[in-house]
Amino acid sequence: MEIWRMAATALLVLFGGILVLVVMAQARDRKGRSRGDVARNGAIASAVLVVAVLGVALWLPSTVAWGLVAAAGIAVAVLTMVD
Repeated sequence: MEIWRMAATALLVLFGGILVLVVMAQARDRKGRSRGDVARNGAIASAVLVVAVLGVALWLPSTVAWGLVAAAGIAVAVLTMVD
């Protein structure tokens, strides 16, 4: 595997893991949500992350891969700074 693929994959795993936690926290903070709803949101977000990571690691071109990494990084920055 090329070095750029490994770097992009590692960064996407890092940013994606943070985003999964943010999705679960936002689901928990909504009133009337049960633990099952939080777990379901976490499972869906994790499945999307796995597909994206596999795409970056295996077959997406570098421009698309780094675009996903940049989008995830921006989303983490914005969502963690929101009050």
